Amino acid sequence: MRKWSLRTRLTLLVSAVVALVIAVSAAGCWFIVRQQLMWQVESSLKPPPGKPSDVPWLLKNCKPEPREESHYGDVPVQAIFADGTPPCYDGPGMKISEEDRVVARTPGSSLMHDGSTLDGTPVKIFTENVAPGVAIMEGRSLAHTNSTLRKLALVLGAVAAGGVLLAATAGLLVSRTALRPVGRLTKAVEHIAQTEDLDTSIPVKGDDEIARLSASFNAMTAALAGSRDRQHQLVADAGHELRTPLTTLRTNIDLLLRSEQTGRRLDPGAKERLLVNVKAQFAELTTLVGDLLQLARGDNDHEPHVEVALHDVVKAAADRARLRGAEVAAALDPWYVTGNPASLERAVLNLIDNARKFSPGEIEVVLRDGVLTVRDHGPGIPEDELPHVFERFWRSPSARPLPGSGLGLAIVAQAVSEAGGTVTLDNAGGGGVIATVDLPGTSRPG
Repeated sequence: MRKWSLRTRLTLLVSAVVALVIAVSAAGCWFIVRQQLMWQVESSLKPPPGKPSDVPWLLKNCKPEPREESHYGDVPVQAIFADGTPPCYDGPGMKISEEDRVVARTPGSSLMHDGSTLDGTPVKIFTENVAPGVAIMEGRSLAHTNSTLRKLALVLGAVAAGGVLLAATAGLLVSRTALRPVGRLTKAVEHIAQTEDLDTSIPVKGDDEIARLSASFNAMTAALAGSRDRQHQLVADAGHELRTPLTTLRTNIDLLLRSEQTGRRLDPGAKERLLVNVKAQFAELTTLVGDLLQLARGDNDHEPHVEVALHDVVKAAADRARLRGAEVAAALDPWYVTGNPASLERAVLNLIDNARKFSPGEIEVVLRDGVLTVRDHGPGIPEDELPHVFERFWRSPSARPLPGSGLGLAIVAQAVSEAGGTVTLDNAGGGGVIATVDLPGTSRPG
């Protein structure tokens, strides 16, 4: 069975709610009118205080047989007796209930109830004890009241039916108007699903929930488009960077194969240099692939962040740098941050390695009040190159002869950003470059 559309369900919901409200209002109106009419009938039956009693006249003139007309007009009146004496009538007779006989036997009692005449006409009856063993029953016909109520019910039913039709029409109009922005959003989503065109955007009008949904959708598609562009750029840059070492490797391996196939042995020194070059190219490829994998991770594709003793992470990175031949002077105050220990250690090591490339002397590493600085005493970086240092695969012209892929500082920026911090690179006063990492945290473990 095909499911109903949102527009149909919304129309039915609005119609059902309005119809329910109309039905409840009509029923309430009918019951209020009925209550008022019955109250008027009952008020006409109860004699007001101080009204002279007609009981003696009634008892003297009532007849043992019912008759069509009453002394009081169309008001049937009759007397009943507790000792079993047959009732006497002034007008059409009314059916006597056991409750009426109880009133006749009980001095000072009275009773208001629904009843009927002997011929079945509905009446409202007021029975009152007027003397020891005697009660007078007075009635008012309910035929006119019931007819009025039936007509009122038909009128209210017709009004309710018309209201339901109007509600259905209003519900359809409301659903069309309310869901028009949703329809535009649906078409945009379907268009993107079919064409993969992430540049599609939806006009945002107003500040209601639909407008916020449209704005969120535009932000989502913009983020996806940016992620796609970065992925394409990464693939293109990676292909460009991999081409050179792969070409060199292929050339060197071709030389070795040609030497073996032709029987022309290479000079041992030349062969050793060739093999050393091949090993270096493999090492460069390994580093480049590792850096690419590090950068290609999604924002959620990492280990859960935990509390990290940053001073211990920096000390471990400095020790690893010393094993690689770097001269590192570290001054570290306690500082605890939330992040990934491995990523932060890799970032600090990359900063030290980057400083070591340009500074043969000592590298100063300082952690104080949550700010980590790594300074070298090299030649510095030209001012026009500073804005590009954290870009992927970007390398300063002066650094191109040196080993590296141009991804080290990009990995630093990514790791620091994941930990909620910032990193900058500037020329230091007195010469050299200083890298500054600011990570939110505390001096005591949490």
